[in-house]
Amino acid sequence: MTYRFIFLICLLISMGCKSEKTTEKGIGKEEKKASSLKAELEFEIHAQLGEGAFWNHKTNEFYWIDIESKTLNIYNPETKTNKVFNTPSRVGTVVPVNENDVLVALEDGVYKLNVNTREIALFTDMKTELEGCRLNDGKCDPSGRFWVGSMHMQQEKEKANLYAISSTGELSKKLDRITISNGIVWTSNRKTMYYIDTPTSEIKAYDYNDETGAISNERVAVKIPLELGYPDGMAIDEEDKLWVGMWNGNAVIRFNPETGELLKKIEVPAHNVTSCAFGGDHLDVLYITTASLDMTQEEKQQYPLAGSVFKVHPGVKGVKSTFFKE
Repeated sequence: MTYRFIFLICLLISMGCKSEKTTEKGIGKEEKKASSLKAELEFEIHAQLGEGAFWNHKTNEFYWIDIESKTLNIYNPETKTNKVFNTPSRVGTVVPVNENDVLVALEDGVYKLNVNTREIALFTDMKTELEGCRLNDGKCDPSGRFWVGSMHMQQEKEKANLYAISSTGELSKKLDRITISNGIVWTSNRKTMYYIDTPTSEIKAYDYNDETGAISNERVAVKIPLELGYPDGMAIDEEDKLWVGMWNGNAVIRFNPETGELLKKIEVPAHNVTSCAFGGDHLDVLYITTASLDMTQEEKQQYPLAGSVFKVHPGVKGVKSTFFKE
């Protein structure tokens, strides 16, 4: 997601949300008590807009994308090698289908890409849906549907949507009036979905029906103060706690969605932290993507590793991310 225009959107939204200030004050106090760790460099690269973190537990590889460079990346932590796949347009996220294929969200729809032959083919055409917009972040729900959201090219407010794509490629709109669709996860009991529309500075919760894919009962689980940054990509751990990359926030933050409490802060040596995923043999390593865009000259000097992939052992394990189910 980008750029400083987000600040203006967030400011306008926050001015209209005075009633939420008690929650914000609570998080502010909790931040002082919360434990913190520091992420370390895993793979140095100057990605423009690293995003889409996904751990392939079948191959032990870290999938991620660089939106503005129009690339899918597959990083192997054991060999420290990074395979790069060029895409026809900006890519918002990636989810594996099987050992050979992945789905990538491009500007005009979702495509299937073969990581062996590099062949790419349209899976779901979304040209008419995405006029003036492009696809952004997304993940698969517990039953293997691909949920992917959009954002307006000029970041106009409430012009985007959240969609779900079935095994046959059928498209259904789940939410509208979104501004910048970002992180999305599901709880281990398959009953709750958490979702981020970045400029709202909120993580929202929904009742989720795994059989039908229906969502209902929207509510705010976490209200994030602007001084912490803007919530971007998100992962969930085995305790159903949320890990959120903070754009403009130099951190990944762990939140308790039941109470809104800030539990832990991972300091990252990059100004714009975009997404994260639990990986490693035991899912006890948190891999983190970052961006090198949207920084002042001073920030560029302060964070020379911006755009790189970082890691940390957070002290809690994650869960296996779901592949797309054909």
